[in-house]
Amino acid sequence: MSLEEFLHNLQFDINRANQPNWEVDWEDAPLPYKLYRGLPTVPLSTEVPLSLPEGQPPLQPDLERIGHFLWYVYGISGISQSVYPDDAQEAGAYPVHSNRRFAPSGGALYPNELYIYLKLDDLPDGIYHYDAAHHRLVLLREGNVDSYLERALGNRCEISSCFGTAFVSTRYWKNFFKYNNFSYRLQGLDAGVLMGQLLETAKRFGFESGVYVQFLDSAINRLLGLTEEEESVYTVIPLSVAATNWAGNRNGMERTFTSEELCRELPAISVEHYERSEKVREFPILLAVNEASKIDSTGDFQTLGKQPVFRNGEKEIQLPEIESFPYDFVEACKNRYSQEMDFVMGKVSQQRLSTLLKKATHSYSFRSDVEEVFDGKEPRVSIFGCLYNVEGIPNGAYVYDSGRHSLREIGTGDYRLQLQSGLSLDNVNLLQVPLCLHIIGNKDSYKDTLGYRGYRIMQMEAGMLVQRLLLSTSAAGFGGHPLLGFDTTLTDGIYKLDSDKQTTLIQIPIGHFREKAWMRGSLLS
Repeated sequence: MSLEEFLHNLQFDINRANQPNWEVDWEDAPLPYKLYRGLPTVPLSTEVPLSLPEGQPPLQPDLERIGHFLWYVYGISGISQSVYPDDAQEAGAYPVHSNRRFAPSGGALYPNELYIYLKLDDLPDGIYHYDAAHHRLVLLREGNVDSYLERALGNRCEISSCFGTAFVSTRYWKNFFKYNNFSYRLQGLDAGVLMGQLLETAKRFGFESGVYVQFLDSAINRLLGLTEEEESVYTVIPLSVAATNWAGNRNGMERTFTSEELCRELPAISVEHYERSEKVREFPILLAVNEASKIDSTGDFQTLGKQPVFRNGEKEIQLPEIESFPYDFVEACKNRYSQEMDFVMGKVSQQRLSTLLKKATHSYSFRSDVEEVFDGKEPRVSIFGCLYNVEGIPNGAYVYDSGRHSLREIGTGDYRLQLQSGLSLDNVNLLQVPLCLHIIGNKDSYKDTLGYRGYRIMQMEAGMLVQRLLLSTSAAGFGGHPLLGFDTTLTDGIYKLDSDKQTTLIQIPIGHFREKAWMRGSLLS
């Protein structure tokens, strides 16, 4: 199977993308977090603040503040135990135990890891891994690496003016053991969801941020001491408290840098980590597509010009204007979880729908290194939806025009049964869901410009929007459940996307819900 076929099948025919006769060995499952051995550790404060108001002044952070920031981004926020209704009466049934974080993950497997380069007054400069299991930092490499990191980014960011730089990586085995080759699609989306949580949390702490999805892969992986056959960095996110030139001083851009050149000047580090799985199976196609996606020279960095906006639909419904939309970020994080058979039908007002969509798209604006000029408008992924029982809006399929804050009608009618028939697993009753939203993106993932890397960039951008939607959904008092097990061809047909070179990336049922039967405990102090 060619890589092009593989990526096509991930989107439209997952059975052909996966290895045949796959069986999950739950007894040999990996841990949902990475544990290093024999390295210096720095404990972080567990006295996390119970509120994070917007508009906090930009203050240079100390170790305590960084600990609070990391916990809200990717810390273990609670534990839960639940029993599926179909299994409850079976002999030997046992509850499913989960460690919960504020960012969701497919199957709660959390294939991504979070690293951070810190330069603080009360901490040695260096590269750290955030150990979510123990809420602490693990020192991987000590020292100032500003120059190295700036060149690995092509001198497009003044790292010297940043107090920190976050790295989101993917550990392939952490969800490959369950999802087979389909994990490649999940890993990009999960990385994007984590990035969305990181960027939203950064705003609450008064931090400035920017997203770099193009960098010298092997150079960055060497900096963090990663084994590329197991794990690779997907994005680099500098953090600062003052105005920063995100385009960089561009000194040295008249020449290119290569991974090989940078790796020669940085000694490798030897680290050991615990892998609970005794047998790690091979995932050759994941390694192949990751290798094909790598960038080895800064001369290969690309930007995307202004993308066309698809105004599907003729009839326009103007949504109520929202003057301001503050919300309790902490409460939204705490209350968010992925409902399954817990949805119950209820009417949705235009005001709540309007607020939900406006909040999500307004907060989605972020600096990205694939943009020629950052203007915060017209994202490369957009929101479509099948609406039912929404006040004053005919049942039907719509596209949300974020620039005009309106809905454009694509088709009318009740699409719930169609959508239900397209689910690969009946774990959500879509007949009880008034809002079934879909994230839509470019069908070829900008392959002509970004190559195979464009696929994971598109998935990450979709994931970032998913997390904004989930936070807005939680703030509105609704529940939302991201789904990938659906018939993409069916949803593309509903939205008449064939001629627009767009496709459905993820499906999110949203609506009223009842609390499910579970035991859960918060780890908030």
